[in-house]
This record gives sequence, C-alpha cells and structure tokens, in this order.
Amino acid sequence: MLKRNDANILKERLTQFPVVALIGPRQVGKTTLAKTLLAQRPCLYLDLENYNDVAMLSDPIQFLSMNIDKLIILDEIQRKPDLFVSLRGIVDEAKQNGRKVGQFLILGSASGELLRQSSESLAGRIAYIEMAPLTIDEVRKGNNNTLWLRGGYPDSFLAGSDEHSLLWRQMFIKTYLERDIPFFNPRFPTETLHRLWTMIAHQQGGLYNASQFAANLSISSPTIERYVGLLTDLFLIRRLAPWFLNTNKRLVKSSKLYIRDSGILHALLNIINLNALFGHPVLGASFEGYVIDNLLAHLPIGAEAYFYRTIRGAELDLYIRNLHGQSYAIEIKRSLNQTLSRGFYSACEDLKPEHKYLIYEGEKTFPLQHGVTAIGLVEFIRMILMNHAII
Repeated sequence: MLKRNDANILKERLTQFPVVALIGPRQVGKTTLAKTLLAQRPCLYLDLENYNDVAMLSDPIQFLSMNIDKLIILDEIQRKPDLFVSLRGIVDEAKQNGRKVGQFLILGSASGELLRQSSESLAGRIAYIEMAPLTIDEVRKGNNNTLWLRGGYPDSFLAGSDEHSLLWRQMFIKTYLERDIPFFNPRFPTETLHRLWTMIAHQQGGLYNASQFAANLSISSPTIERYVGLLTDLFLIRRLAPWFLNTNKRLVKSSKLYIRDSGILHALLNIINLNALFGHPVLGASFEGYVIDNLLAHLPIGAEAYFYRTIRGAELDLYIRNLHGQSYAIEIKRSLNQTLSRGFYSACEDLKPEHKYLIYEGEKTFPLQHGVTAIGLVEFIRMILMNHAII
C-alpha cells in the first residue's frame, strides 16, 4: 500500500477536534486511508452511498449516540447533508460528558456544499484536511515521469501499463460526467460539460474568460460560471487567483484555470504515453500545472498562492506569501535551456520578494544571477517538509 502524507495529519487532527473532514476528489484514497484506522481503534464505518448503511440512520441521533464510544466514519457525507445538524448535538452532548475529540471522521468529494453545510452547523468543532492525488514525494524515486504522465490517482498511477492507466482515467471522467455531476446538478448537459472540460485542458494555465467559453459553446456566461464553479467544487479544476493590491500598475485580474491532475489533463487530450506528451503543444503548460499541484499540496497552514501578471508583461507563475509576511517568486521551467524571462525580473522589481526560485525538472540546486536559485521540484518539496519556515 502507498504511504500517504495525510495519514499522520489525520491522526493528529483526530486528537485535536471532535469532527475531522477529509475532503478530496473521488478515487483519491480517502476511504482507503480512513479504513486504516479500523485496525487501530474502535470504529464504525458507514458508506452513505450504500442503501443498507443509510437505512441505519433513519433515526440518526439515536443510532449515532448508541455508537459514540467509537470513531464514527461517514463516507460520502455530501449524500446526506442533513446529518450535520445531528452531529452538532451529539458532539456538544459528548463534550459535556468529557469526550472532546475524535468522535467523527467525515469523508466528502465535493468541497463547496460540504464546507457550507458543515461550517454552518459545526463551526468551531471541525477541522478540514484536503487530500490531493499522489504527490512526487509519495512515490519511489525514478517514477517522476510516470506520475506526471498518469497523474496521482492511485489506480491510474499503479496501472500495469500506460494503456490501462489511460483507460482508467477515461472511465473516471465518464463516471463523473454521467453520475457524480448529475447528482449535484441534473440540469447540466453531459456533452456540453465534457466539451468545456476539454476546452479548459487545451488552454491549461490560461486566463479564465467566461465570455469566450460561452461563445464557443453557444451558452451564456452565467451558465459557464456555474459549470466552472461545479468543476472547482469537485476538485477537478483549480482557479489560481491573481495577486494585486491598490497600485498604479495595470494588472491582469482574471484567474488562471488548471486541470488539477496531470493524468486527467492528459486523458482529456488523449495523450497516451510520454512520447505523445513530449510532442504535444500542452507540454510546458502540463509541467507547470503538475508542479503547481505538487507545491500547493504541501503548503503549510496560512500560506497563500497566486500568480502575478501585468499588462506590460511582468509575470510570475507563482507568488506565495506566508503567515510571517515573507514572499516567494517562483518561475516554472521544465528545462534549464529555457532562460528566465524579462517578465520574471520585472515582476520581482514590482513585488520585491524575499526569495526567488526557478523550479525545474532536474535534481541539482544552484544559484543563478540576480539572487535566483534553481532547484528541482523534489528538493523544493523536501525543504518544505523538513522546515515549514521556508514558506
């Protein structure tokens, strides 16, 4: 079994909060991770997509109260959002009886509705952990390109061949379009949403322009907003916000859109293997999105990530600020043959970051001119994990 970084975080949060929410896309490994707790402590696992398990909750307060001596794991909680009010009462009563932490672990694959429901009912009682697909530090050395090509969903990454991996991802996309998305909004046409998802893939890392998508799909801009919002809530795409303050600079204020998993990106574009990837126009944008996914999965609490771009061409792929007010300018290049642009240095002049990095595909760390450090993705993540003060 793959060892996941979130395992220790999950155990720690269960000693700090009465309710812990483990959220992330389907098939990312939430249930597998949760079930490892079954062998470590008394637990009750309920799958809210299983009719028999749901039937046990016909009187949720009575049933859950009867089992409050166990850690109760509720999988796919977004299928039964009315449970949140019941959880609050049970948690508060248990607190009065001396049990303050580790009562419920809830798993969900839709962030927006889950966060809204739980924040209203369980404010101050719940901690959130977002579980990402596998990251580069969770796989064996030498599998970096496989992870980039196939993405971080365990079944895709571990498939016996690139062909089987691609088939798994194609079925993953099909399931989302035909089952999961209609559950949240049955009025969204499957074909239209698939076309939008694919268009975003072709423009990986591009500026979000709802009007352009609307024109290409012959639908309204507000409808595009709803589609993009749902894909974001389901952890399928990322909206990377621009950094801007009150300034006389003319800044780009649209978000960037990324397909969140490189393997799903490649499946949407029918990229089957590394040879096809290296010959595809999306190569650079794919690597950029892959690095961003890996980095953002490791950011410590309170750190925030943006991109920066001005109308005159100053640009940063990533601009990260931490709780201590320090800032980091990051440029992402697959190869060191690609030199840093004038736009990067112009952005650094605008923002005056304390730290400047070029993240590339290699392994060595060495200084470049003007205070920039070239560093490999694996080493940069290792630095974050060893010392969160870096960011």
